[in-house]
Amino acid sequence: MPEPGLDILSLGILSLYLAILCVLAVYGVHRWSLLWFARARHGEPAPPTELPSPLPWVTVQLPVYNERFVVDRLIRAACRLDWPRHRLEIQVLDDSTDDTTQRVARLVARARLDGFTIRHVHREHRDGFKAGALAAGLAAARGEFIAVFDADFVPPPHFLRAALPHFADRSVGLVQARWTHLNRRASWLTRIQAVLLDGHFLVDHVARSRSGCFFNFNGTAGVWRRSCIEDAGGWQADTLTEDLDLSYRAQLRGWHFVYRPDILAPAELPARMSAFKSQQHRWAKGSIQTARKLFRSILASSFPWKVRLEAAFHMTENVAYLCLIALTLLIWPAIRARQRLDGAIWLYADLPILGAAWLSVVAFYYISQRRAGRSRLESALSIPLLMSLGIGLAVNNAAAVIEALLGRSSPFVRTPKEGDTARAAARYETSHGGWPLVETL
Repeated sequence: MPEPGLDILSLGILSLYLAILCVLAVYGVHRWSLLWFARARHGEPAPPTELPSPLPWVTVQLPVYNERFVVDRLIRAACRLDWPRHRLEIQVLDDSTDDTTQRVARLVARARLDGFTIRHVHREHRDGFKAGALAAGLAAARGEFIAVFDADFVPPPHFLRAALPHFADRSVGLVQARWTHLNRRASWLTRIQAVLLDGHFLVDHVARSRSGCFFNFNGTAGVWRRSCIEDAGGWQADTLTEDLDLSYRAQLRGWHFVYRPDILAPAELPARMSAFKSQQHRWAKGSIQTARKLFRSILASSFPWKVRLEAAFHMTENVAYLCLIALTLLIWPAIRARQRLDGAIWLYADLPILGAAWLSVVAFYYISQRRAGRSRLESALSIPLLMSLGIGLAVNNAAAVIEALLGRSSPFVRTPKEGDTARAAARYETSHGGWPLVETL
């Protein structure tokens, strides 16, 4: 007969296990709600197509840092944008410490000879990282509207003409486009990254925009109204996700955002696991930093409860990785505890919770792949790999969440881009010490 003390310990372990599982289930139910709001609708009005008259000045900002393999492609794409040259300004915001700066100088000089208003803004110090570069560029910009494209993007020529008509509504502060993927089929890693991002752009953003909730600028492939940026307090570098931070500050000020999933912005996915992990670490840590910064303001605002609740889920969703690590550590003790107690009763209790937590992930990404035009078979086959990668990322992202909760600062780590060739230098590879070993355990 089990000792009473052991029964109490077993009960405590199983209770903690179920409590963590319930937290994951709550995020799973939230994911089901996103699928509901993102469902296909018929009869939606067509997006506006009439451009303002006279055409406004548009500044295109291209923040780069050591982008020797893609900067040529980026600047060429910016120069192909279909907008009158006498109303278009291009800023290459260059914080590079390698020969990217020389490449940019040559490309800018050539574009000027072709009649473009283009500036090479090179900073000797990366104060504020990307946010600092964007702020420095904004201070000298001529445009009423600011388009931002990261170094790995290739904006299509019609991008500005598709986005600008929405600004006829004076309350619109941002138009965000959907990312697509230049190297989606390059490897299993890029394929799964594409699935993850498709879920964000084909479910998350669609659901939040349709339900009238806050959603965020993704740091690139969007057009801002300059007065919106300034009214919200400008670019700030106290989080690693300056885009999420500014997005929430702007929407708290009453600005409206527009999401256009039909405006496609092709971009390059990280080709190396280390680059992908550093990107995920930055995004996970930055979201929690932003939550710490703005959570009280959001809860105290006068927006409807559903807007505030959705904002809470949005900014804290990476806490699920911390719960996943805790759940993993408790699995074996929970199995042992069930052997001491009535295991069947606990199984009936946690099976529905487990289903709510995990089935929503399967449905979420399967549906996003169908909406991306993938076949049923390809959509289904992507799920096991995606789940494996997500579990493997748990240590990396949970560490990022803990760092943010503890208030530990860290520099903005760029995501290496390899461009159209495989010549990327090994020095761009980021070391992760012993984490890979921990993640395989």
